[in-house]
Amino acid sequence: MKIAIPVDEKNLESTVCISFGRTPYFLIYDTEKEAHTFLDNSAAASQGGAGIKAAQAVVDQNVHALLTPRCGENASEVLSEAGVKIYKTNGTSIKENIESFNQNGLSMLTEIHAGLHQHK
Repeated sequence: MKIAIPVDEKNLESTVCISFGRTPYFLIYDTEKEAHTFLDNSAAASQGGAGIKAAQAVVDQNVHALLTPRCGENASEVLSEAGVKIYKTNGTSIKENIESFNQNGLSMLTEIHAGLHQHK
């Protein structure tokens, strides 16, 4: 199963990024092969719609689950429509969150925020 995690740097020793849509990178991790790649988040510099664009980038990687501390409403809809399950991270360690996920130790993210929309 492929999972995605927003991360601050391109290494497994990095931390989980607190922002989904504006994270600099996504870790794409295959739990069966124990292999990983990093995806640059081109949406991070977007003036608007970063969450939606980031969600689509994750969906395009054919992931089954997203591990994140928070997620906005519009991004959540994109992910849900594609069948991507959203789990709440526990702490900032990438490795510990992957281990918790593998042991069914993460709960579903139920507190979806309205997003940081920049209406003018």
